[in-house]
Amino acid sequence: MTGPARPGSHGPGPDGLDSPAGRYRMLRLIRGFEELALDLVKSGEIAGGIHPYIGQEAVAVGVCAALRPQDRITSTHRGHGHVLARGAAPDRLLAELLGRTGGLNRGRGGSMHAADFSLGILGANGMVGAGGPIAVGAAWSARQADEDRVAVAFFGDGALNQGVLLESFNLAAMWRLPVLFVCENNGYATTLPAATSVAGGATGRAAAFGIPAVEVDGMDTEAVRAAAAEAVERASSGGGPGFVECRTYRFEGHHTMERLMKLHYRTPQEIADWRSLDPLPRAAALLPPGLAAQLDASVAEQLDAAREFALASEQPDPAGALDHLYADGLRPRAGART
Repeated sequence: MTGPARPGSHGPGPDGLDSPAGRYRMLRLIRGFEELALDLVKSGEIAGGIHPYIGQEAVAVGVCAALRPQDRITSTHRGHGHVLARGAAPDRLLAELLGRTGGLNRGRGGSMHAADFSLGILGANGMVGAGGPIAVGAAWSARQADEDRVAVAFFGDGALNQGVLLESFNLAAMWRLPVLFVCENNGYATTLPAATSVAGGATGRAAAFGIPAVEVDGMDTEAVRAAAAEAVERASSGGGPGFVECRTYRFEGHHTMERLMKLHYRTPQEIADWRSLDPLPRAAALLPPGLAAQLDASVAEQLDAAREFALASEQPDPAGALDHLYADGLRPRAGART
């Protein structure tokens, strides 16, 4: 349900993720996209709010920089960064958040279920840990078809207590499937500190299944890329699954609703300490003088165009609400309960 390509769609740009400049540009694109989305939540254009990815951009960019065109990903409720880093057009993703027909999924997926199969994006997922078994299934499918594909499952520290994720570890290890499990450990499951809810460590969970596991600085794009590249190479060569724990932090609340609820589960000092590790300035420091400012300007233009496209895209017709309910195009009979 990815919808047709649309003329004038503004993708991530020609630089790709194979250079420090391209990776910095994607970091800036994700940051700017999320800031724009926050503005549209405040104005009421995006209904229901979003789970901001601000602060965690290095994980999405670092991992996706290590992937090949044929590889696949599954994402989370905090998935805009993964979808963009994998190559989705920001204008169509923004239209998706607005529920417009120009969206990646015609406005039917929204923030937590955006997908683009043509790019190997098997979908964000509102269920905690649910991307794990989908990625394992994708890896098994590739094995059965004798295709060289690696599947990546992104998930947060809160998913470490979900049985379905542990079952995914077990199957991937037993069948030596080409899967990379990426834990974005931002320290909190909503407002619950991981330190008070997760026994042992994240890498220890994976190691118990015989899965090679490493912990990296999730605020450092290059460190994430190096760890992911090693795991992808091993998986694609028949070495089985890998696990990368990225220690990261979200600068905003778990959800935009927190601004109304006025929750206070993090200290200002804690937030300030993590903001000092912001991945964008760290990535900018690797570029020639002046280049970061040029890329910032390019991204700003791209996001202006994305906003214009998304707001101009049509609202869906309620008469088509049951379209695409079934994969074969079958529609429920009139009056049927769904």
